[in-house]
Amino acid sequence: MAEKVAKLGLKRDNNFMYFILEDGVWRVPRKQPGKAKGKREKVAAHAVTRDSGFLYFLDKAGDIARAGRAVGGQKRKQAAKKPAAKKAVKKPAAKKAVKKAVAKKPGKKK
Repeated sequence: MAEKVAKLGLKRDNNFMYFILEDGVWRVPRKQPGKAKGKREKVAAHAVTRDSGFLYFLDKAGDIARAGRAVGGQKRKQAAKKPAAKKAVKKPAAKKAVKKAVAKKPGKKK
């Protein structure tokens, strides 16, 4: 679950995407077909220092919140490769090579 870091109470608009940098909250118009690319504008200044391992976002109430990042990529593969407790496994005994006696065919009598 996310925890609130700073209460701003910003009014959100669905035509903009919001993102958080060290110096404030910014918004940029969403891309729309046939329209030129919009410029970003600063909505609010804040003094939130960002920690690694967290994802910062603007929640529905217009406040800054953060949630722990999911482990992915190389870190996930390394976590999956951690060795579990080793169990003793009995190997089957090796089979001995057995020579079979070849029965001789009885020869022709003259």
